Parts: sequence; C-alpha cells; structure tokens
Amino acid sequence: MEDKSNAQGSYDEVLIEDGFYVLKFQNEEDRMVQYTRDINKRFIQFHFCLKGSGAYNFNQGNYSLDVKEENSLLLYNTQLDLPLNLDLNPKSSLVSVVMTLRKFHSLFTAEADYIPFLSADNKEKKYYAQEPFSPSIAVILSQIVNYNLHPSIKSLYVKGKIYELIALYFNRSPNADIEQCPYLADEENVKKIKKAKEIILANMAEPPTLAELSSEVGLSLKRLKEGFKQIYGDSVYSFLFDHKMDYAKRLLETGQYNVNEIGLRVGYSTSSHFIAAFKKKYNTTPKKYLLALAGGTV
Repeated sequence: MEDKSNAQGSYDEVLIEDGFYVLKFQNEEDRMVQYTRDINKRFIQFHFCLKGSGAYNFNQGNYSLDVKEENSLLLYNTQLDLPLNLDLNPKSSLVSVVMTLRKFHSLFTAEADYIPFLSADNKEKKYYAQEPFSPSIAVILSQIVNYNLHPSIKSLYVKGKIYELIALYFNRSPNADIEQCPYLADEENVKKIKKAKEIILANMAEPPTLAELSSEVGLSLKRLKEGFKQIYGDSVYSFLFDHKMDYAKRLLETGQYNVNEIGLRVGYSTSSHFIAAFKKKYNTTPKKYLLALAGGTV
C-alpha cells in the first residue's frame, strides 16, 4: 500500500508487519481535513473514531459512511478496491487498522466460524458494520494514540495493543466490556471518569478541585487522575485548559464578545490573565488572532 496522503493532512503510520498497518489520524485544525490513501480489495479495514466525527467517501463522493465519536466501522469487499477517502472534522481523532484478508483469517484459523463474515458462505462477499465500541476499547485506542516510547519498541507496543483491540472488538460474551486498564476495575469506573469530564466542562469557569471532583464521582484521587489520563490522554486540568481555549476562540470568532467578557466566561478574572493563557495555547494574542481572521497581518 503506497502512501497517498494529500497536502491537506498527514497521519502517523505504523507498519506492524507485511500486510498489516495502523494509521492514526488527528485533526487539530479548525477546518475539516481530507486524507486519501490507496487500499485495495486484499485488505480489511477497521476504523475507530476516538473523538469528533468523520465520513468515508466512495464512488467519487456519490456514497459515504459516517463514523462518530466512540463508534467503529468495519469494511471489506473482495470484489472492489476501497481506497481511503476520509473527511475528518475539526478536533477529531481516528485510528484505523488495515490488514490483508489472509492475515486476518490467520488470526482466527481455529475459530473462523465464530466470526460471521469469515464463513465460507460470506468470504466472497462485501461486508460492513457500524457500531459503538466499549469503554475498554476506548482505553486501548487512547493508549495507541498517546504513548511516549523509544522508537525501537514503538512497533512492538502498537502490535500488542492492536491484537488486544481486535480481540475485544470480536468479544461478544456478556463480560465483553470488563475494563482492561489496571487503574479501572470495571466499566462502572469508566463511566465515573466520563462523568468527571462532563462536570469540569459544565463548570469550566469555576471548576471543582481534584479532591472535590473525585468525591463527587466516587473515585479515589489516584484512580481519577490515572483513569482520566488513560481515557483522554491528558491530565484533568490540561484537558480543561485546551477545552477553555478552544471555546474562547470560538467565542472570539462570533464577534459578539470583547476579550474581557470571554475571559470571564472561561474563568479568568482579568483580561491580562486570559490573554496570557490564549497566547500560551495559540502563540498569538486574541486581538492578533481576530486581525488574522479579518485578513490583517499578525
């Protein structure tokens, strides 16, 4: 498979082994970004949207399949190439696993009947499936996107995580959602982490302390901090800071509020503190950002 990423976007690709790739897409822009890549009919595709949303376009854009946050898309067609044409919306991230059908079949040689589309009756047909994925899969995807390892073991680490991901994806037992993260014993704890995120976003101007937050969601401080990092790839307050700055930037773009009003809305008592925070995030001041939007010189 030859890399066909266009000038509008780029992605990180990890070669696990011959005929087995992992693609990581992260669009931090304020606009939709397009990605294209040749994928022929020898390959099966798994797409997992970790954040935001996107759309896969086929047949010169005449047909598309949406993929939304915490949802997956499985694609294969033995009769027709399915090149990747992805429109990824702003502030979205997505992980794709692409492998040859031969490689995929080898993973389930002894259990092929367990996977419906691997049966002899279906092997020459096209197949696609869209469904939400479990919190345990969300944790693995976050680990695939957010890791800090020596380059020499990057492929090995990702390979292990991908095998774990595929195993959980096809685990249809009643216990399929048991959490794999060592800091999160079960899915109930993952729900508590997500509740913590909702609380801080709803109270971003005056967020609770970590101790108050852990008490409110019913998790120990350690599990809250470690679990939040596992699922969202960042600390609680760093995650909140990014959200506040993104929200402030969108308010600026409306032209309905001045800098002081926006600063107060996101929790800064003085405009100077807000301006400093905005510059830390975007390397420019709110005023210069507005000038650039209006076509001025930064």
